[in-house]
Amino acid sequence: MKLRIMLADDHQMFRDALCSLLHSSPELQVVAQTGDGLQVLSLARACAPHIVCLDIGMPGMNGVEVARALRAAMPQVKVIALSAFTDQRYVLDMLGAGACGYVTKAEASDELLRAIDAVRRGRTYLCPDVAGAVTHALLHNGEAGPVPSALGARERQVLQLVAEGYTSKQIGHKLHVASSTVDVHRRNIMRKLGLHGVAELTRYVVANERPD
Repeated sequence: MKLRIMLADDHQMFRDALCSLLHSSPELQVVAQTGDGLQVLSLARACAPHIVCLDIGMPGMNGVEVARALRAAMPQVKVIALSAFTDQRYVLDMLGAGACGYVTKAEASDELLRAIDAVRRGRTYLCPDVAGAVTHALLHNGEAGPVPSALGARERQVLQLVAEGYTSKQIGHKLHVASSTVDVHRRNIMRKLGLHGVAELTRYVVANERPD
């Protein structure tokens, strides 16, 4: 069965480009699209998408409000945020509203396909622009909290790759260790930080990041 995708973005040309991209995959089907935030929930109820790719800056109702409404009314629907920005407020707000992925529009070609695949598998996905900024803040912002001193050198390496969306098997290949060893590192990282996944990790970093 094809994965049913709904597009919500107020730029028609951008939606057209995404439609062409998604139609290139035999596993994906675009079942609806809109440029008005107020129409998203009613359309989603009518066409029952598996995933909604949602622009944050929507007219009528912004993406954060739409994501929150979708989560309340149709919790089975996954949301991937689309934005021109990596600003901490947008990332934090969208993850807090229930988004499972965050992709910048500048990276929205191959990265959107990766995000859809990750979300389909029950994972959270942050595009490299966002993951890199979040990981850098976590590993280098000494005043953000006790995290830098809590993690060992190998755990930092694993953390960065996890935040960039790599699986345990891929990380193991990159670091020349068994995937089971990577899983141990992942559990230790989350235990030390008191967190339970990449989404919580992202919220922690963004919430504790110092203003410039």
